[in-house]
Amino acid sequence: MKSSPLLLDGNRVAIDIKNQLVGRVSKLKERDIVPCLATILVGEDPASATYVRMKGNACSRVGIRSIRIELPEETTTEELIRAIKQLNDDQSVHGILLQHPVPSHIDERAAFEAISIDKDVDGVTMQGFAQNAFGIAAFPSCTPAAIMEILKYYELPIAGKHAVVIGRSPILGKPVSAMLLNKDATVTTCHSRTSNLEQHVRSADIVVAAVGKPKFVQGDWIKPGAVVLDAGYNPGNVGDVDFEACIPHVSAITPVPAGVGPVTITMLLKHTVEAAERSKR
Repeated sequence: MKSSPLLLDGNRVAIDIKNQLVGRVSKLKERDIVPCLATILVGEDPASATYVRMKGNACSRVGIRSIRIELPEETTTEELIRAIKQLNDDQSVHGILLQHPVPSHIDERAAFEAISIDKDVDGVTMQGFAQNAFGIAAFPSCTPAAIMEILKYYELPIAGKHAVVIGRSPILGKPVSAMLLNKDATVTTCHSRTSNLEQHVRSADIVVAAVGKPKFVQGDWIKPGAVVLDAGYNPGNVGDVDFEACIPHVSAITPVPAGVGPVTITMLLKHTVEAAERSKR
């Protein structure tokens, strides 16, 4: 009789990390260092405002100070970069997060590149991406870091496994492919131009779904006993994986919600604390 699959509970992972962070923050405060995350919100997108508020609340729960910089919709690229550079120069700020997306008239890449590598706790700069590829990034992109943290927490083997990543975005698909490769997985990165996608997925021991399409990954694509990590979040609390259809095939799977998402936010907190620790070495 087939055993029930392991549900990879992101809330459980996140709570464990946060409990550790509380102690690390306390030690920093004994040295008069208060970890600080500055979040920049340009415009009045309701979803972005909600995300910023959630991140601020998460900071307060572990003792991290959060600063919210709100800029009007008509802010120019030059004005945004100026605000970022002021935060770079502020020694009391340890991490900088530019909430995505910014208004279309802003050169988002130029704004990301203005963030100091020492404060790039969200892993959005090209330098951070390159460091991640070499396996030396202090602060890799938070969702890929969350995926790796879940695999580590549940002691799921990576070395020698075939991992298939569906998606190639510069802050998710590409960096998680590099991180899995650096842990000795054999990695196939699939995307919108991939031929015979289902066949690639059927050969995978580890599947990472990061495609941005609800219930895209079907149950009959999954190799028996595969581990599935769903990094998608779509309207209606639906991931990129057809969860119910995949359950009979997997050995372990993340739910949506309460899978990768909670750990992603926690990795942002962890990176901010680590940036504070590094700042005074």
